[in-house]
Amino acid sequence: MSPLDELAEGDENVTAEENMALARRFCEARVGGDLSTVAEMMTPDFVSHTKLLPGQEPGREGEIRAIAEFAAAVSNARAFVEDQVAAGDKVVTRIMVRATHDRGYLMGVAPTGRELTNMAVFIHRIKGGRISEQWSMGSLGSKMRRYRLEQERIARERVEQELEVARRIQEASLPKAVPELEGWEISYLYRPARQVGGDFYDFHLLSDGRLGIVVGDATGKGVPAALVMSTTCGMLQLAAQALESSSPGEVLERVNETLLARIPTNMFVTCFYAILDPESGLLSYANAGHDLPYLHRGSGHVEELRARGMPLGLMTGMSYEEKEVRLQEGASILFYSDGLVEAHDPQGEMFGFPRLRGLVSSYDKEHSLADSLLDELHSFAGKRWEQEDDITLLTLERLEARG
Repeated sequence: MSPLDELAEGDENVTAEENMALARRFCEARVGGDLSTVAEMMTPDFVSHTKLLPGQEPGREGEIRAIAEFAAAVSNARAFVEDQVAAGDKVVTRIMVRATHDRGYLMGVAPTGRELTNMAVFIHRIKGGRISEQWSMGSLGSKMRRYRLEQERIARERVEQELEVARRIQEASLPKAVPELEGWEISYLYRPARQVGGDFYDFHLLSDGRLGIVVGDATGKGVPAALVMSTTCGMLQLAAQALESSSPGEVLERVNETLLARIPTNMFVTCFYAILDPESGLLSYANAGHDLPYLHRGSGHVEELRARGMPLGLMTGMSYEEKEVRLQEGASILFYSDGLVEAHDPQGEMFGFPRLRGLVSSYDKEHSLADSLLDELHSFAGKRWEQEDDITLLTLERLEARG
């Protein structure tokens, strides 16, 4: 028969000092993570009316699990009983606990390496020589909340610093100005959904006065998308300069092979690449899985610039279909990213390609097409609209000759 069983037999004759000794031993076992002793000292119907850790169940198993989690998170735990008082079947114990938080998460807080001090008061009901109920309150919870807030603040500052670095990288990758071509007008609108994004556009000045035009979108958002976007921009620039050809398909092939080894396997890049000859108005183009640009020839006629090709960075050995179109005076092209067409209104309806095509078809050129489309988007999505994805709009127009 165990000492606790012997104590239970003589329960009627148990003194206050014996109850206090039992409660003290229970507190010391809890702090020291002595789970077998803790389990032996609790009655089968033990109930804790307070929680050591969030989500703790009130019974024996919940208490043992919480004590084990606390013990796994700290080292050098010690208990100092400062005062006790007993009345009837209850014992009140005032205790100070010291421990070093250096092993694991505690109350959602990563290890701090600090020594924790918890001033706590326990009330235990003793039944048959065991602990049947427990109430407690202590200072540890408020301290851990402060530590958690401090860690969250540090984490936010770190993220903000990373975003700022990524934003600067992205700014350095995007062109500072739009090329000026006689007889042509180029304009753009770029709105990242976050501080940084995956959309990009660029211009490549090629030989014989030709101009390379790029619009693309790296999957994802935030820092990873911004870094992949920056990498792709640099590769496209280098490939265009190295090849110095009139073949946008060759440029995309070269970048696809290079990009495969330099981005995560779960990411890819869509990209539309075109080369314009300003003198003749001839535009050759290839598409790596990007949204189809709209060509507006005037009189409400709109057509898509189609060319087959897989996104960059997915598979090796890809080839990209090339096509060409000649732009007459008054013709214009809208290049865009999916952030516009995939925006939703408050009822969940998507802005959509048919709506975009209709707006391009009815465009009257009195205002900027990009500004007109953005106004339509705001009207469609409503005042409380929160931008879901990056939005890039780039227009190329061949001006009509004066006189």
